[in-house]
Amino acid sequence: MIVEGIVQGHRDGYGLVVSEQGAQDVYLPPQQMRAVMHLDRVRVKIVRQDKRGRPEGQVIEILERSSRPVIGRLLQEGGVWLLAPEDKRYAQDILIPANALGGAKAGQVVSVEIAEPASPYAQPIGKVTEILGALHDPGMEIEIAVRKYGVPHRFSAEAERQAAALPGHVLDKDREGRYDLTDVPLVTIDGEDARDFDDAVYCEPARIGRENGFRLIVAIADVSHYVKPGDPLDFDALERATSVYFPRRVIPMLPEKLSNGLCSLNPKVERLCMVCDMLINAEGELKAYQFYPAVMRSHARFTYTEVAAILENTRGPEALANAELVPHLLHLYDVYSALLKARRERGAIDLEVPETQIVCDASGRIEKIALRTRNEAHRLIEECMLVANVSAADFLERSKHPGLYRVHEGPTPEKLALLRGFLKTLGIAVHLGDDPEPSDYQQLSDAARDRPDATQINALMLRSMQQAIYTPHNSGHFGLAYAAYSHFTSPIRRYPDLLTHRAIKAILGGGRYKLQPPEKLVLSLPSVQAQSKAAQAKLRVGGEAPPKPRKATSADLSVWEAVGQHCSANERRADEATRDVESWLKCWYMRDKLGEEFVGSITAVTSFGIFVQLTTLFVEGLIHISELGAEYFRFDEARNELRGERTGRRYGLGERVLVQVSRVDLDGRKIDFRLVSDTLVSQAVSSAGPGSRRRARAETVLAPLDVALDDSDGSLFELPADAIDRAASKPKRAQASAGAKSRAPAGAGKTLARQVAKSGSSSSSPSAPKGAGRSSAGRSTAAGKSTASKKRSRSK
Repeated sequence: MIVEGIVQGHRDGYGLVVSEQGAQDVYLPPQQMRAVMHLDRVRVKIVRQDKRGRPEGQVIEILERSSRPVIGRLLQEGGVWLLAPEDKRYAQDILIPANALGGAKAGQVVSVEIAEPASPYAQPIGKVTEILGALHDPGMEIEIAVRKYGVPHRFSAEAERQAAALPGHVLDKDREGRYDLTDVPLVTIDGEDARDFDDAVYCEPARIGRENGFRLIVAIADVSHYVKPGDPLDFDALERATSVYFPRRVIPMLPEKLSNGLCSLNPKVERLCMVCDMLINAEGELKAYQFYPAVMRSHARFTYTEVAAILENTRGPEALANAELVPHLLHLYDVYSALLKARRERGAIDLEVPETQIVCDASGRIEKIALRTRNEAHRLIEECMLVANVSAADFLERSKHPGLYRVHEGPTPEKLALLRGFLKTLGIAVHLGDDPEPSDYQQLSDAARDRPDATQINALMLRSMQQAIYTPHNSGHFGLAYAAYSHFTSPIRRYPDLLTHRAIKAILGGGRYKLQPPEKLVLSLPSVQAQSKAAQAKLRVGGEAPPKPRKATSADLSVWEAVGQHCSANERRADEATRDVESWLKCWYMRDKLGEEFVGSITAVTSFGIFVQLTTLFVEGLIHISELGAEYFRFDEARNELRGERTGRRYGLGERVLVQVSRVDLDGRKIDFRLVSDTLVSQAVSSAGPGSRRRARAETVLAPLDVALDDSDGSLFELPADAIDRAASKPKRAQASAGAKSRAPAGAGKTLARQVAKSGSSSSSPSAPKGAGRSSAGRSTAAGKSTASKKRSRSK
């Protein structure tokens, strides 16, 4: 059998070929990896099964060498210059000739281009193309991560020129054909450090037939007015697909002139927007919606903290300073309460998995790690964004227009079986059938809420579900319990939202938006590479070319699918890069805490040890099984615990232990703990800090710093495969046991939309904008919270 795919290297020297045809990954032993490098595209022949039962391959052809530069430290050993790659998936050091140093000095972090690839008998040879600086320079961890994961961090010269040529304000000609909402008291509500404002909101009471309800206006930055298909700005935005948010630094999808300026809904200035204008009844049901282009002026820039304070005390200083806007904020809270009621009625999942945030000092070094708190203002905005996103998906679906849906499918049978088995051992009596509903998961979360291991149970529930993806094939959103869901509310930082705006505008104009990304990008995607040359030729001329893994009916749909895969992959890439930076910062933070003792809770159990998160510092590390005592421990996957054969001592999720920080590895982003006590300790000890007790430092096998709480396709309870493989190469003493007609929203007095005539004059309209895209809702469309979310995601 012949398989084509991308090589994924491993720090232990072997590799995997990730099949482009969707077949099982192929194992490459270390001797095969000597001739290839991480990210090369190869053709392999299956020759046997390895000891784990995986297909083992032999490289028969290198189809394409990776062009990504390799980042690492420049070293000189015995008069020979070499690069020690920062990414340990590059298993070999890279030789650097003395005439290819580019002025770099030993110890500096550099970027190297491969001049001569690896061969079975020789190391790869490279040349220095960029000097990044010293390893411990502030911000170096971000510079490394963006290059390590291939995150585009420089805009093309063409895109920069196009952005510079844009005006700094809304021009009169841009107002033509739009509705004037400048007198509507729309406001933005964001975090304290936010600089790109995608969305503004307004709400007022409204009559819906014979019942009371609300008119909710969600105005979203009209990025599509400035970023046109095929422009350099559009190409760069598609290549990035998303903004990447690191601690203290953002890699934006669009140049700052747009992201923080012309497109950002900054206060007291006119901005172009796309509006989702909705009628919602007192039960939180979306009764009607419409879309239209408008011009607006944000009346205030609120923070979540300010709005939460106003909602809590309408006579407090924050409320007094914004007295004229307080009634509108209270209306927003009322519609939020209604949406929340409908969400609970619908049974959408709301898993309580704590998130942390890294607070850095002026130099970029980590100052502290704190829990990310969510108040009522966060939830209010989330609900408003979700109902607008649902309206957008419904509009696309009713119009039979292609677009990208945000699809989140339910748990796989394998993961569901593991989750059921684990819950049974805990005595949690919640039924999860073969085809569970979102409400079943929510009932489970509610049942576990008061348990000491509630956080871990929620994390395991999250892992049991599949990842949310972008695709033109709508199959609903399991976590949100929506029949159709798309992304509309963040076009400044997400490319799928920009595509949704273009599709909606095309529908409003009576046409269709034809997605035509650059051929070079489309043909570079795995889904397209897997097709035959004949199919690719058809794709280029507009013929039919069914992509894999889903069957499409046209080349147009094939392109939407390819772009959806691209956006999904780049979303994962952004997550990996940010996790890498956060892990490095946490290791840096723990360097001066070697020997100190802290209380933590067990967050994961594996055959090679237990992972513990410190209660006060929110940092995770490994206690290797060799640190648990001299006896033999058996790993019970069903119970997710380690059990001592002689004493019967058990280590399971949620258990509190006292640990000592024994080793920190910056290069590997890993922290090791040593077990001090496995009995519950007093609160005084749990708050151990800089003055806590110190003991002799010990070193043990290393494992990943953090267990990502994502919904990957690995085992429900296991860590990433590289962690298990790394630990498996060390001595261990454990084994696994077998163990209706559209109705326009009514007007609102002074807040009525006014058509702006091309001559510049305006006339009032007693109802919603004429000709705006509108529809009655055909299903329950209140909001929920996604289970496959990003940290900064306001709308999942």
